[in-house]
Amino acid sequence: MTVMRERRAQATVEMAVVLPVLLVLGLITSNLMRFAVAVARFDRVAPDIVVAQGVSPEGDGGAGQAALEAVRGELATAMEGYGVDVEVTVEDRGFGSEETFSLAPLTRSFTCSMAMAPWPSVVEIAGVSLGAPARLRHERTMVVDPWKPGVVA
Repeated sequence: MTVMRERRAQATVEMAVVLPVLLVLGLITSNLMRFAVAVARFDRVAPDIVVAQGVSPEGDGGAGQAALEAVRGELATAMEGYGVDVEVTVEDRGFGSEETFSLAPLTRSFTCSMAMAPWPSVVEIAGVSLGAPARLRHERTMVVDPWKPGVVA
């Protein structure tokens, strides 16, 4: 009779060992799916926003700062609710760059990046702090002609 009791308890022990592993795999899958949805949205809206807002707005003076703020603001608004941090940088490519000849010598390059921290970022189990120090990151670069609206180089 003692042999039967030991076999019945074996399933409980196996479940206790496997359940934390399944929970961690579920969290990883959930985070990757959330990131994939955010990347799909980001890849759809970032080029449209750069083409619409990346040309020189009124009072820009060619420096690109007003365009940078416009793109950053619109992109942050478009990505609300996804739990991501949005960064935008701009680089003017002019005659003084390393390029010797270009068909579009006065272009502006916008680099839009999105970063997402996995959930939960810190978990404490029995006094042991576990966390995901990495942030998932995605980047998209668009080059536009700041003097001709809608022209993508």
